[in-house]
Amino acid sequence: MSNSNQSSKSIGASLLVAFTASLCCITPVFATLAGIGGIASAFSWMEPFRPYLIGLTVLVLGVAWYQKLRPRTQEEIDCACEDDERPSFWQSKKFLGIVTVFTVLMLAFPSYSGIFFSSNSNEDKIIVVKEDDILSAELIVKGMTCTGCEHSVTAALNNSEGVMEASSSYQSGTALVKFDQSKTSIDQLAAAVEKATGYTVTEKNIVQRNP
Repeated sequence: MSNSNQSSKSIGASLLVAFTASLCCITPVFATLAGIGGIASAFSWMEPFRPYLIGLTVLVLGVAWYQKLRPRTQEEIDCACEDDERPSFWQSKKFLGIVTVFTVLMLAFPSYSGIFFSSNSNEDKIIVVKEDDILSAELIVKGMTCTGCEHSVTAALNNSEGVMEASSSYQSGTALVKFDQSKTSIDQLAAAVEKATGYTVTEKNIVQRNP
């Protein structure tokens, strides 16, 4: 098998593994944006395997770069038949560089997934008639595995009528929301999260009744 063919297979393998490693983070974001939140949690079960898949991706890319950069043996130099034609773009170092950058972007997706969502709260869009109508609540959300999941849950809450501000944390599995109870309820907000993301709200608690 030629060095070029081995490198091409390594490039393809690295893309496949990197994409697989990122499914649990990419799916919630784009499912929420596309309005098909029911599938957002479909790949959350893969999160425990993500570190191993990332390690495998790095290993495969390392092999691909080694095959491209290693000095040719005398036998390969003497066998000029493989060098008669210039390697195609798909077997070039330039393409491998593009693949490497794309792979890094996929693996780092959770760290910048927030750019796909508006960072503004709804506070400036809501007119609160009575101060006593403001409630703060905590939702326990099952299924969040990364910052991409956080942004999806937060977006689902911020897009709900009556919500003034919201935030979520995949590490604690919670979402905090401040809302006007004359316009919505904690049950409606929990339902909105489940519908938009596919995650399950296991607990709903009012943590503060006055601002």
